[in-house]
Parts: sequence; structure tokens; C-alpha cells
Amino acid sequence: MPRHLASSLRMATLALLWGSGFLWIKLALNHGLSPAHITITRCALGTAVLLFLAHRAKQHLPRTRKLWTHLAVAALLCNAIPFALFAIGEQTVDSGIAGVLNATTPLWSLVIGLSVGTDRGLHPLRLTGLFLGFAGVLLIFAPWNQEGLTSWGAGALLAAAASYAIAFAYMARHLTTHGAPLAVSAAQLLTATAWSTLALPTAGTVTNADATALLSITILGIFGTGITFYLNYRMIAEEGPTSAATVGYLLPVVSIALGALILDEQIGLRVITGMAIVLTGVAMSRKNPKRPEQAATPDAPAAANARKGPGAGTSQARRVRSRHRTLPYSPKV
Repeated sequence: MPRHLASSLRMATLALLWGSGFLWIKLALNHGLSPAHITITRCALGTAVLLFLAHRAKQHLPRTRKLWTHLAVAALLCNAIPFALFAIGEQTVDSGIAGVLNATTPLWSLVIGLSVGTDRGLHPLRLTGLFLGFAGVLLIFAPWNQEGLTSWGAGALLAAAASYAIAFAYMARHLTTHGAPLAVSAAQLLTATAWSTLALPTAGTVTNADATALLSITILGIFGTGITFYLNYRMIAEEGPTSAATVGYLLPVVSIALGALILDEQIGLRVITGMAIVLTGVAMSRKNPKRPEQAATPDAPAAANARKGPGAGTSQARRVRSRHRTLPYSPKV
């Protein structure tokens, strides 16, 4: 499968699974689970899924203290903190405000990526696409017509979006260069589960949870955490943290489209226009025009080596083979 097609399918799957995440959180909250219960359970279920997939792929958990230290930091920033903040924020903030604040992740990621140099190819077309996508999200939700934008719950959601962006940059620099992506993803969620258990004393007892709550948290843990986390990990490694974060723009498009198709919800011209703007912005942000040097013919390196004399290409070939050995993902995955 062509790389660009595989990347687009991965992004579409992420948007589809994550687009329903706020629904599952809201249902779990409304049917008896606390934010701490939701955070711990989704991390644990996601870990179980990834451990199973890693075992099937014959990938082993990391064995170095340095890598586990990086995993502990990433798990805190990418999982434990934002999972808890989203569950806390949605207690007082409606889905419209939550959608807008969650969509600030790509913008946070842009600022951080430019600051620390973890992103690549941020040319004017991609920058325009990022801001256009956010404008589309604003048009969809029209937060100026809603209450709660200045509440403490909104602050929690904004902090969660920023935490995601910081984590994406950290993972791009310290984690995605390692092999065995399934095992590394599982190890990170395992560490996040350990972090989350620190909140158990505040969780209380589960007394009113019903079948809806259990079904919601199961779907959220398996699909909205385990599967999506691995797919997101792949995107960070292959396309950079800002490109991976742009999936946040697609979440409201997915949720609104599902509502119209499945629940027969009505959507107006403003929402349809916003959805079109989001899709246009995401498409622009994923464009990566080739630089002149990238457009060289495949024979150019060989011709250069020929001018340098016999054996000139040997060291280059060794470097190429070395790079292939250290790619983040093995062909089997």
C-alpha cells in the first residue's frame, strides 16, 4: 500500500475512534463512574490490548532504565494528566466547548515544535492549513454562543490539550526512534496506569455504575485508548508531532457526521461550511511539497559516486543500511 494512502487511512481511523471518545466519557460519568475510575480503567484496558498485540508480534517490553524513564515522563504528559483533565473538565463543560479546546492541540504542537525543533516541513501551506482547520472548528461549535468558555472546566480541557502537545514533542524526540512500537506503546500505557492509580484514594467506591457505564469504558479503553494510541504513535514517528495532532480537527467532523447519519440530527449551513473548512485545512496541513534537492533522479547519487571514483559509494551504502536497521518500525508490524 502506498505510504500516503496508509497514512490517510490511519488518520481516518484515528478520527473515527477518537471522535466518539467524548461520548463514551460523558456516558461513563453520567452512569456512575468518577474521573479517576475512567482514567485508570481506560489506561489498564488499553495496556492489555497493546500487550496482547505486542506478544502476537513477538515484541518485548523495553529493558533499559533510560527508556523507562522517558516512558514515565511521556505517560504522565500524554496519558495520565490529559485523561484525568478531560474527565474532570467534562463534568462542567458541554461538548461544544470541549471540542474547541481539544482542537487547540495542533496549535500548541506547532508552537512547541518550532521552539524545540521536533517538527519538519512547516512551510507556509501547512501553516495556513493548521490555522484554517482551527477556524473551521470555531465555525462548527460557535463557542461565542455557548456558556462555560471561561470556567474552570474549560481551563482543565485547555491544559489537557497543551499536555498532549508537549507529550507529542517529547515522544518524537525520545521514544519513536526505538524499535518494537507495539511494545513501547504498551509500556507507556502500563506506566500511565501506574501513574493513574495514585488517584485511587480520591476515586471513592463504585456503587451506581450500570451496564451502560461498563460498556462505555470498555469501548473507550480498547478502541479509544489502546488501538488509537498505537496508531497515534506511528503518526508521530512517521510525520512529526504537529501532523499527528491535526487529527484533533477531524474529531468534531466525525462526531457531527455520525450524529446526522445515525441519530438523524439536523445540521445547518454554518456547521456544513465549518466541516468543509476543516477538511480543507487538514488537507493543506498534510501537503509537503518536495524541495528541489528532493526531486533529484534516483541515479543522481550513483552519478556523484562515479565522479568521486571507485568505492566512493561504499560508506554511503553502509549509512543507508544503518538507517534502515534503526527505523522505528520493523516490516512485520
